[in-house]
Amino acid sequence: MTVEGENTTTAARIADAIADRIISGALAPDAPLRQDHVAREFGSSHVPVREAFRQLEAQHLVVAVPRRGVRVAPLDTKSVKEIAEMRAALEVVALRNAAPKFTSAHLARIELSLIEADNAETIQEFEAANRAFHQALVSPCAMPRLLASLDGLQLANSRLVFAMARSAGWQPRSNQDHRLILQALRARSLDQACNLLARHIQTIERLAISAS
Repeated sequence: MTVEGENTTTAARIADAIADRIISGALAPDAPLRQDHVAREFGSSHVPVREAFRQLEAQHLVVAVPRRGVRVAPLDTKSVKEIAEMRAALEVVALRNAAPKFTSAHLARIELSLIEADNAETIQEFEAANRAFHQALVSPCAMPRLLASLDGLQLANSRLVFAMARSAGWQPRSNQDHRLILQALRARSLDQACNLLARHIQTIERLAISAS
């Protein structure tokens, strides 16, 4: 492997590890990220660390602040509203383009994610299933730029879910919103499914703000 290829692989490994810490809350909002500390931890040069920071910034998980360096992105009311409004708009666009391509296998995948979320015993299991549900809703849309944007927003949403769990606790429960969205899709009521999806995402926003 070339040096450039090694740097790319190392950068992705560093970015994934830091993203997990940010999403889980192990790294708090506004926490500083020092290039030299990260490079030492991962046994790398500064080149892949800088690339990892760029990837995390593109995912809106870190921000580069003049004279303050790279820090974990804030999770305040303003950012929560921005995440929710962008998700509500873009995920509905993706669903409208995905739904005509749904097969019985796609619908079964959506239902499986819903069941896994219902059966989750930990917040980690629930969030993985929740993320899988939303990805299954939009993946057939065949719009790579839109899906890339939604991937970043979904990571931000995962931060909200973990933050809410830390603030208010978490108990296993059935997600009625997801079940109603699936029912509307099976009934070929796309407008209703889109309205339910947008309302569901906006509910997450309200819960996150009240827990902050």
